[in-house]
Amino acid sequence: MKNDRFDRRDFLKTATAGFALLLTEEELRAAGAIQDDPIPGPPLKIGVIGAGLWGRDILTTLSRQPAAQVTAISDIYEPYLKKGLEVAPKASGQADYRRLIESPEVEAVVVATPTHQHKEIVLAALQAGKHVYCEAPLANTVEDARAIAQAALQVPKQVFQAGLQGRSNPLYRHVLQFVKTGVLGNAAYVTAQWNKKQSWRRVAPTPEREKEMNWRLSHKTAAGLIGEIGLHQLDLINWYLGGLPAAVQGFGSITNWNDGREAPDTIQTIFEYPAGVRAVYTSTLTSSFSDSFTTFQGSNSSLIMREKRSWMVKEADSALLGWEVYARKETVHNETGIAMVADATKLIEEGKEPGKEGPVEPAKDSLNMAFEYFIRSIRAGDKPVCDPKVGYQATVIGIKANEAILSGARVVLDSALFELKQS
Repeated sequence: MKNDRFDRRDFLKTATAGFALLLTEEELRAAGAIQDDPIPGPPLKIGVIGAGLWGRDILTTLSRQPAAQVTAISDIYEPYLKKGLEVAPKASGQADYRRLIESPEVEAVVVATPTHQHKEIVLAALQAGKHVYCEAPLANTVEDARAIAQAALQVPKQVFQAGLQGRSNPLYRHVLQFVKTGVLGNAAYVTAQWNKKQSWRRVAPTPEREKEMNWRLSHKTAAGLIGEIGLHQLDLINWYLGGLPAAVQGFGSITNWNDGREAPDTIQTIFEYPAGVRAVYTSTLTSSFSDSFTTFQGSNSSLIMREKRSWMVKEADSALLGWEVYARKETVHNETGIAMVADATKLIEEGKEPGKEGPVEPAKDSLNMAFEYFIRSIRAGDKPVCDPKVGYQATVIGIKANEAILSGARVVLDSALFELKQS
C-alpha cells in the first residue's frame, strides 16, 4: 500500500486480533482489547484503618477515584489520624477501628495497619458484612494468614482482595498474555531483587511508640524483607511460571544497620519450582544499586520486568514474531530489547504506534488500578483480581522463606500447606 503508516498500524491491529483469539474475555479486558465500562452505581463508601505512610498513600489514591468515597479513617496514633484527615477532610476519624467497622457509612474496609494486626481487624470486618481490601502480606504467621483466607472464603458474597498490587499492574497483566503464548520457550530460571538503602527504623516521641512503629524489625511482628517486600515479586514469579515452589533455601545477615534489630538487612534465597526451574531472590537495605527487577530467562527469550517498564530479549535462534518488526527497540544489558508497552492495544485503537507514539509506561499505577478492580468487583460483580487464595499462598511463601533465612536451612513447602477449604 502507498500509506506506510496505515500499513503498519493495520498489521499491528491484525496481529493483536489474531493474538486476542487465544484469550478469554477477562484477559482481553486486561490486555486493553475490550474497553471497560464506567463502574456502575454510586461511589463506594470506604473506611481506611491505618493512616501511616502507606495508609496515606492509599488515602491519596482513593481521593482521586471517582468511584470511591472515603467516609471514615481510624488510627490509634493521633498525629497519623490527623494527617489522614487532612487527605480526606470529609471523613470521620476515630481511634477505635471497631467504631469504623460498625458504621453504616462504611461499605468496604481497607486494612493498612502493621501486618501482625491484620487478623483481628479483617475477621471483625468480614463478620460485620463489610467488603475487605487487606494489604499484603495477610499476616506474619501461617496460622493467622489461613484464618483470614478461610474467613474470606466463607462469605463469597463479600469481596475480599489482597493487596498484591502486581496483580493489578497493567504492565504485568499485559506481558502475562505473551507468557501464556509460550514466548519464553522452556523456562530456565528466574532472578529477582529489591535493593534500597534505608534503615526501616523510625523515630518516635516515646519508647513505647517507637517499639510500635518499628514492628518490621522484630521476628514477632513481621516476616522480614522477604515476607514484607519480597512476596510481591515472588507472587509475580508464581503467576508467570504458573506454579508454586516446592522448597526454599535462605541466608541472611545484618551487614550495615547494627542497631539491635532482629531482622536481617540483607538476604539471599533460592526457590525450587517444578520442572527444575529455580528462582533466586536477593534483597538488601544496605545499598540501592540496581533497585528492583525480576528477570525470566527461557529458551526462546527473556523478560526483564520492572514496575513500569518491561523488555523482551530474544534468542538468536527463536522464531520471528511479526509484530516485533514495528516494536520499539532499546538497549538492555548490551542486548537489543523489545519494549513491552502496557497500553499497546489502546494506542493502536487511537491510531498510534506503541512505544513510538504515546507513553511507554502504564497510564495508571498499580495501586490506582488495584482499587479500581476492588470497587468494580463490588459494584459490577467481577471476580477479585487478587483473591484470598492468591493472597494466602504468597504470604505463606514469604513466611516460610523468612524461616529458611533465619535458620540457614532448606525448608520444604509441602503442597498441603497451600490448601484452603472452600465454602
